Amino acid sequence: MEIAQIHQKIYEIRGFKVMLDFDLAELYEIETKYLKRSVRNNFDRFPNDFLFELSKEEFENLRCNISTSNHGGIRYLPFAFTEQGVSMLSSVLKSKKAIDVNIAIMRTFVQIRQFALSHVELSVQLKQLEQKYDKQFDDIFEVINYLLKKDSLEKQTKERGKIGYKKE
Repeated sequence: MEIAQIHQKIYEIRGFKVMLDFDLAELYEIETKYLKRSVRNNFDRFPNDFLFELSKEEFENLRCNISTSNHGGIRYLPFAFTEQGVSMLSSVLKSKKAIDVNIAIMRTFVQIRQFALSHVELSVQLKQLEQKYDKQFDDIFEVINYLLKKDSLEKQTKERGKIGYKKE
């Protein structure tokens, strides 16, 4: 199972990184209705931060944004599984395929988290550099403005008429 293939099936919904039931069913090579049935039979294992059902608007928005098909005319709104929900799903689906897929999915979630952390570290470093060099550039601009004003003041003093008595 390729991590890139799994990564494409992870979406951000309601601030969570999630996988949808039909994508998971495809990876597990089972029908979505069997996956949903297994979840409903063990619903107490899936609190709200492990699993939630998409609203109609969320699903329509998702379909428009990722240009998916109608997935064969879905009758029920899809379940969205967070990382913990996918992990819990492995205890519900006990096939060898489910175990292998879950391991690959967990590795993908870890990779995404590591990438996000490195992105945050990079952002912090860029911010530090920006602050350091912004101060230096502010000083340079101040010196340039001073020199420009100095030159214009000298030019004005040379051009204005002198006050006082003329020597003859």
